[in-house]
Amino acid sequence: MSGAPLNPAPLDQASLVLIDCQREYTEGKLPLTGVTAAIDEAARLLDLARRHKMPIFHIVHHGKPGGALFPPDGPTGQIVSALTPHAGEMVIPKSLPNSFAKTTLEAALRAAGRPQLIVAGFMTHMCVSATAKAAVDLGYRTTVIAGATATRDLPDPLGGVMPAEQVHRAALTALADRFAIVIPGTAALTG
Repeated sequence: MSGAPLNPAPLDQASLVLIDCQREYTEGKLPLTGVTAAIDEAARLLDLARRHKMPIFHIVHHGKPGGALFPPDGPTGQIVSALTPHAGEMVIPKSLPNSFAKTTLEAALRAAGRPQLIVAGFMTHMCVSATAKAAVDLGYRTTVIAGATATRDLPDPLGGVMPAEQVHRAALTALADRFAIVIPGTAALTG
């Protein structure tokens, strides 16, 4: 209804933003449903971005010193091996769900000079969603790769537990309503 284009970001106009692809979600206290498949898809996306010489930004969540989650110097605070940054790929720490909040991401993206973002990572309902929503406010057009995101079961405030698949689908559906183009996987970027 807004008249925005519905096609995914062209690779020559986009930067890749990988959010919180950390071991906390694979072997830490926050295991995600479907995380292995999402990491595999994110690896395909990262390979595509490298082949097309896209600017690549790895966002890493840093927990509080001595905290239980995302220790900056601990093993679960590290990026999963399949998505290890290469030389020239910027790693930007954050402490809030929105990857732009109190970080250097916006300045780095502006310096890259690309008006669109391709986003993947974890968790769909939290940091991916918060970042995609903030990107709209900053003037970016965002594409989210659904297959390269994942989340976990959540307590339902109205009772019971909402399964991860429902949380994931609801988060992607909300993003697709105005905040991002949501596509199933990397293959949709290449035709």
